[in-house]
Amino acid sequence: MTANTLKGLAKADDIYRNRSKRARELKAEGKKVFGYFCCYPPVEFFTALDVVPFRLLGDMDEPITVGDGYLPPVMCIFYRSVFDISKKDRYDFLDGFVGCHACDGCERTTHIWKDYMITPYSFYLDVPHTAHKASIDFFKGQMEYLKKTLEEHTGKQITPEALNNAIAVHNKQRALVRDLYDLRKSDPPLITGSEVLKVIIATMCMPVEEGNKLLEDVIEEIKTRTDVPEKKVGRILVWGSLIDNTALTELVENSGMNIVMDDTAIGYRPFMHDVEISSDPVFSLAEHYLVHILCPRTFRETGASYMDDLEDRFSYLKEFAKEWNVNGAYLNIVRNCDPHGYEVPGMKDYLESLGLPVLVLEEDYSTASLEPLRTRLQALKETIAG
Repeated sequence: MTANTLKGLAKADDIYRNRSKRARELKAEGKKVFGYFCCYPPVEFFTALDVVPFRLLGDMDEPITVGDGYLPPVMCIFYRSVFDISKKDRYDFLDGFVGCHACDGCERTTHIWKDYMITPYSFYLDVPHTAHKASIDFFKGQMEYLKKTLEEHTGKQITPEALNNAIAVHNKQRALVRDLYDLRKSDPPLITGSEVLKVIIATMCMPVEEGNKLLEDVIEEIKTRTDVPEKKVGRILVWGSLIDNTALTELVENSGMNIVMDDTAIGYRPFMHDVEISSDPVFSLAEHYLVHILCPRTFRETGASYMDDLEDRFSYLKEFAKEWNVNGAYLNIVRNCDPHGYEVPGMKDYLESLGLPVLVLEEDYSTASLEPLRTRLQALKETIAG
């Protein structure tokens, strides 16, 4: 079967293994491809302009060599990896780039990118760290500025109608991802965490309509598959810094646990909520990205007590644990990821208050460094087994 005739999980696997292949094909067909960092640039703007949004990731198999000449080793190793492989021409097909202030590492890398990468268009999106009404209004202004520069660069206008149409097709993708995750509620889950990761990454490398077709094909395939995953003792919730390599999810699964739910940036987090279709779609996007993407980089209102505060901020995880029948949690922290690292004590306390055993691991965003984590993951499995 050739790459062009692959469907479902086979197609997701093929794209996952060579992320730039489909983007390069689309570029050869005359499409524009814009790269972006993190969950906060509104991909709906790209879709409204018939531009392919491409999520920029690093490479856990590639040693950082060139990137260390631009970014210090004390900052986030993920963004250092992204910039390293970019300087090695892995993303030389990009027609544009949008970075953001998701965190300090993301912001710094965005500015370094604008200075040292040759990209026809680049933009820094300033994202507030609070979700108050004034913050939403400020963020809307930033999105209006992004919209203006995109229109000037492409020579096309993003009308409210076109933007609402783009929101609708991305909302369909969000709904399809939620449908995919529902297939993990059974015991055993009908799809593994590693398979889900490949599908999510694949959708971030192609136009949204093509990603929706991939999701529909995968869901249809999973519902009728006979080779269902093995039932295991652990039903794990993974929370934390992004995971973009199946070497880590396979390590968890090979330690006797199924990943049945996650709250990460390359996972369920960007797909939890739909964007409202309205007469002011830019405001709808600003509200969605700032308020409804529940990342530690955005501060929330505090409660009357410590536990009240944790309940206010993390109660959605209680629903995850209940609906997906979770019996353990793994908190994954990429080294020097400050927003997630600082959240660990509170997150651990909250999940343990739900009766879940919790394992916290900091990893070096390198496949070569993962094997020593196996023993601790196996210990979590033994704790769950009792």
